[in-house]
Amino acid sequence: MAEAIRDAHASIDIAIYDLNLWNIRDALLDAQRNGVVVRMVVESDNLDRNEFQDLIEAGIPVLGDRHEAFMHNKFIVIDRYQVWTGSMNMTLNGAYHNDNNLVQINSTQLAENYLVEFEEMFTEDLFGNESPSNTPNPHIELNGTPIETYFSPDDGVQSQIVNLINNAQESVYFMAFAFTADPISLALLNADARGLDVSGVIERGQSNNMGSDYQALVNAGLNVILDSNPKNMHHKVIIIDEQIIITGSYNFSRAAEERNDENVLILYNSEIAEIYLEEFDNVFGSK
Repeated sequence: MAEAIRDAHASIDIAIYDLNLWNIRDALLDAQRNGVVVRMVVESDNLDRNEFQDLIEAGIPVLGDRHEAFMHNKFIVIDRYQVWTGSMNMTLNGAYHNDNNLVQINSTQLAENYLVEFEEMFTEDLFGNESPSNTPNPHIELNGTPIETYFSPDDGVQSQIVNLINNAQESVYFMAFAFTADPISLALLNADARGLDVSGVIERGQSNNMGSDYQALVNAGLNVILDSNPKNMHHKVIIIDEQIIITGSYNFSRAAEERNDENVLILYNSEIAEIYLEEFDNVFGSK
């Protein structure tokens, strides 16, 4: 990611929850010194980080969301063409200790989706449920792979996830940092009742939080376990029928659905699904 930032030619637009990775900070500073226009939107609660302050002092515009809900996105758009997104915060824990995933996709259409969302926050100061549902290319096809883009809370992400689970034919595997979304839990229970293979891993530190669906899923007989990472199992991933991947910053929670700024990609590709299945097997089998 740092290398991609340093290789930028014209622009870097970045919306992140947190930052304390010096290599990402330094890459952004190098890009700016090379004449690249760098703009940032961040979660205000983390704006006092030394790394953010270093960027501000260097003249990079950094906008905090200034809202009670979280600006929880983790995406970078480079040269209006290359998109990086996923579950990883730009932190030491996010990169080196927590279980996370990132995707890097080159597509002007996909980049346009993220740039529209970025401009809403950076230029129009619209966050949370103030943000309109106006993604220009919500459904694209890239090299034969259909890709759907959703932003929360404006695009009804939860209903999209529930619909995909309800239409699953064989299996649903998930890795969840937080799981408090009852409609998604119900869809999983119904999938299990239809005879599908339903299995999942939930972050141990979140399993006893108010509203957690972990115990209800276990009590219903689903093959759901707690992770064994002494740090955090921070994925927000669902794999359906070993060919559909749901990933992004969106925790399976009411806050993600109704209040936080989030982004989700849905990719329809069995080869990419294999990579996520390997990670699922690693996390699930590490208990």
